[in-house]
Amino acid sequence: MTIDFSRFYRYEELSSLLQALVSEHPDLLRLESMGRSFEGREIWVVSLTRFATGPAEEKPALWVDGNIHAAELLASTAVLYFLDHVLKHASSDPLVSHLLDTRAFYLVPRLCPDGAELALGDRPRHIRSSTRAYPFEDVALDGMVIEDVDGDGRILSMRIADPNGGWKPHPIDPRVMIPREPGEIGGQYYRILPEGQVLQHNGVGFKLNPDREGLDLNRNFPSDWRQEYKQQGAGPYPTSEPEVKAMVDFVVRHPNIGAAVSFHTHSGVILRPMGTEPDDKMIPEDLWMYKRLSAAASEQTGYPALSIWHDFKYHPQQVISGTQDWIYEHLGALFWVVELWAPNRAAGIEKYPFIDWYREHPPEDDLKLLKWSDEVCGGQAHVDWKSFDHPQLGPLEIGGWDRMNFWRNPPPALREAEVARFPGWLKQLAAILPKLELLVLEVRSLGEATGALHPPGARHYLIRFAVENSGYLPSYVSRRALERKTVRGVIVECFPLTTEARALTREDSATLAVRAKQTVLGAADPLGDELFDAQSRPYVRCMSGTQRLEGPSLEGHAAKQSLQAFLPDRALTAQRYLHQWQLAALPGTDLEVIARTERAGIIRRSIRLD
Repeated sequence: MTIDFSRFYRYEELSSLLQALVSEHPDLLRLESMGRSFEGREIWVVSLTRFATGPAEEKPALWVDGNIHAAELLASTAVLYFLDHVLKHASSDPLVSHLLDTRAFYLVPRLCPDGAELALGDRPRHIRSSTRAYPFEDVALDGMVIEDVDGDGRILSMRIADPNGGWKPHPIDPRVMIPREPGEIGGQYYRILPEGQVLQHNGVGFKLNPDREGLDLNRNFPSDWRQEYKQQGAGPYPTSEPEVKAMVDFVVRHPNIGAAVSFHTHSGVILRPMGTEPDDKMIPEDLWMYKRLSAAASEQTGYPALSIWHDFKYHPQQVISGTQDWIYEHLGALFWVVELWAPNRAAGIEKYPFIDWYREHPPEDDLKLLKWSDEVCGGQAHVDWKSFDHPQLGPLEIGGWDRMNFWRNPPPALREAEVARFPGWLKQLAAILPKLELLVLEVRSLGEATGALHPPGARHYLIRFAVENSGYLPSYVSRRALERKTVRGVIVECFPLTTEARALTREDSATLAVRAKQTVLGAADPLGDELFDAQSRPYVRCMSGTQRLEGPSLEGHAAKQSLQAFLPDRALTAQRYLHQWQLAALPGTDLEVIARTERAGIIRRSIRLD
């Protein structure tokens, strides 16, 4: 299946494309709907791993999503590009092959299918997210409604000559409109309006109506949710919107997700938590890790890596929440937001303030952008002004910057190159996730088990079971996860493999963990339990230790300090954990030992007592 990265796929095309990829790669892909959108479209999630080496749920996982905002369509392309990259290199790239064997990816190309479909329509509308009316269902009766009034498939700007207007043509190139200087008089001035209709125009003034679809799905997550008067578009209550509820439910059901990336547009930056508090409120160890990993992200992609709180506020007195706050602050998994694409940078504008630039910037920047439009974009990023007889406002001109097709998203010829920056970084994120590995598994026979407690022929055995975390990150991923108690230490357990238990090993690990309780080892206290009936279940008695135990969390191999530090790191083997069972059992008994953590995967081994 060939994916055309120069175009944006509509919902039916995207669904067919994903289904075709799954048909071509059944060994690597599973496709499921994690829920339905407001209008009833499926929200597809692709599970990507080599299933022959284990189910996705039993491997450390990276979550990657895109297009939670309706018109940010390049975000879908970024997810598809990564999926395509992994499939094409599954056999030829040793790192990709290793990741498919040992990690899992959950990929969601389009979290907001309804809004994206509206943006891709023949006469597009650009809303923030969902198509559900919010906060009220009333249809506008007066004022301006933004829409494509001349039917050319674009939503541009309208300019009207006005001696009291706030805009004027640039003296070097009059196609570009720049702000009128304070106190300036005597020139040709214009009023600039968004392209749209004016309802019930009184001939003098009108308001700009907000979108009837006023939701912002990225403000609907549970962490630091606030009502409309404090945070626009947040919805009536946390996870009120089906798209967000579907994602939250899926992530909670998959605690193996240790890191996540959400693609947006635009600004050409990588953003890290926190969004609602400054860095000095973050757990220091997490902040150090975030800075180290964000610097690596910047090196891999060429995008600057910033703090949302310190470097990417829309207003200095405004705090916004989003997916990053819920994933990191509630769950303790790592999270980054990628704002794809920076037309300013493409035009040669460097070292500009990412948010403040849109409020005010030098007129010379507009000339650089116009030159870029002419030379790179065929004159389409900035559309020459043309006369139009507006049904309510009369003669005016339509033109200016095509923000949807060249600002919010790059032009077709530049799309693939922009998203091609990211597979290397995403692979690195997957590679640093914690991963349980078997270190030691040995059985020692300690001699005959004598006494009335044991059947004839029983023997004492010592089982030594040691595991280690081979990943860069600790098994808990972040200190926030420990603080919020969303993860546990490594769980080790041992139980006899009856016929029933052997069947259970083919089921998912959650079911196995529950039903294994019914196949427990005998207690060391002879007064508390009957011996197992050797004809129905093998005789096994735990003489020391417990069948299931929560051990410590396991550190990763990330350096905690430099080799020049004054005091050495005392946790020299904190990546490893050893557990021992002393059992009484009959020779020939089959056992299964398991080690598992929420975020570092699971190890299962069968052993026979000789």
